[in-house]
Amino acid sequence: MAGKVMTKAQLVTLVADKAGLTKATAGQVLDLIAGTAVTETKKNGQFIIPGIGKTVKSQRKARMGRNPQTGAAIKIPAKTVVKFRVAKAFKDAVVPPKK
Repeated sequence: MAGKVMTKAQLVTLVADKAGLTKATAGQVLDLIAGTAVTETKKNGQFIIPGIGKTVKSQRKARMGRNPQTGAAIKIPAKTVVKFRVAKAFKDAVVPPKK
């Protein structure tokens, strides 16, 4: 993998510089987007971030699994999970399709 991952503080600084905002305002904008993503995904089952992708609330069915230590079969209950689906334009920009 390449370099280090950008921290929230670095992202706030970048957004503040590019948009001509203060760091406090840029931080509030990022927190607002994150908070809205959580509430909308809870309420509507999905939240779209244009150009990046969408979060989707999904139901997993109950299934049979195996305890890796003993090999015994166990029942894994159904549960709700959150998935992130990357937008095609974003994926193609990061990893160009093979020709």
